[in-house]
Amino acid sequence: MTLPADIDALRRRAIWSVIIGGFFELFDFSIFGFFAGAIGRNFFPGGDPVVSLLSSLATFGVGFVMRPVGGLVIGAYSDRYGRKSALVFTLLLMAAATGATGLIPSYATIGVAAPILLVLCRLLQGFSAGGEWGGSTVFLVEYAPPGRRGFFGSWQQFGVAFGSLAGSFSGFVMASVLDPASLDHWGWRVPFILGLVIAPVGYFLRQRVGETPRFKAAEAEHRLDHSPVRTTFTRQLPNLLIAAGATIVWTVGGYSFLTFLPVFAAQQLGIAQGTALGINSAAAAVRIALTPPMGALSDRIGRKPMVLTTTVGFLVLSYPLFVWLTASSSLVALAGVQLVAAVLMAIFSGPGPALLCELFPLSVRTTGLSIGYNLVTAIFGGFAPFIGTWLVRETGQKVAPSYFVVACAAVSLIAILFVRDRSRENLA
Repeated sequence: MTLPADIDALRRRAIWSVIIGGFFELFDFSIFGFFAGAIGRNFFPGGDPVVSLLSSLATFGVGFVMRPVGGLVIGAYSDRYGRKSALVFTLLLMAAATGATGLIPSYATIGVAAPILLVLCRLLQGFSAGGEWGGSTVFLVEYAPPGRRGFFGSWQQFGVAFGSLAGSFSGFVMASVLDPASLDHWGWRVPFILGLVIAPVGYFLRQRVGETPRFKAAEAEHRLDHSPVRTTFTRQLPNLLIAAGATIVWTVGGYSFLTFLPVFAAQQLGIAQGTALGINSAAAAVRIALTPPMGALSDRIGRKPMVLTTTVGFLVLSYPLFVWLTASSSLVALAGVQLVAAVLMAIFSGPGPALLCELFPLSVRTTGLSIGYNLVTAIFGGFAPFIGTWLVRETGQKVAPSYFVVACAAVSLIAILFVRDRSRENLA
């Protein structure tokens, strides 16, 4: 494989282009989750505020239903025709869906058309995000120099975590500067619309990055698969199941502790929404800062020990953390819980992208990774806030969301035990 003369510059551009895509992927989902209450009141008005919130969270989850579809369609295109063009498409579609969400009139203005348009935007966002995650992860890992796949892959999660931080911080700012009525009426729309500003920058960067050298070499040697979806489900099914199982705790831990928890704290514990989002922003910053170092560490000690640490951590600590939080309902407890979750997520997020990529050969890498990750994210992650709220309502126990996290961690532990650590192998 011959590397271009400007490979170092291309690698830097690849990192920045993926960071922006990761930003869009979670920024939209984060602000939707943080403003679920306001969105519910605008699009699903009713007498019971909990029912309105559940309707909004269900719509939040609908976006995740399309992620496996997007992962399958765009992932197969990426494996067949190239990584770059697929990533340009996903960025533009994500940006359009994000901006449109903030522009939809409320139920009071256009009636039932409002929730229909909202659901349509969530479906488009989920479809594009499903293609973005796998495509951008593979893009970075294939650009990585030898022995640095963990570090390079971690920048995809850096972008995702940065999107979460930006979403949380924008929610904190809007909740702090606006009164509740203004926030409900129009304030929640501002972050969605402002997200469009970054789209041209991301498009410019992605257009200037060439196809990955590994894909070009495989294309020149006629090593591409003409049916990546069929091959994934026939020859790569064991690795697909392992990828899906390992991902469960990763996505559930993040969406339960770093997306759902601020809403939970405001709804169930009486903590001011702006304060809860401020604490969440600090936790997201910790995750951002730790993710690349954790990726680099996995290049030295391997991926498997690190992802096992996170899995066992959520398995053992989720229930005690919720007990502590619900018993005290204090800002100290909320900050402590989110700090622990942020560290656990960083330990997994650093090596996670490279670990999943290393499960599959190049010819089906994006397809296998996208299907495995997005299927789990759709089933377990996207509906984690809804499930957490529903469990509290049905059981009457404020610690009930932790039951879901513990059960998911147990499943992931079994899957990760079957992972073959290939961090020191040549993937060519």
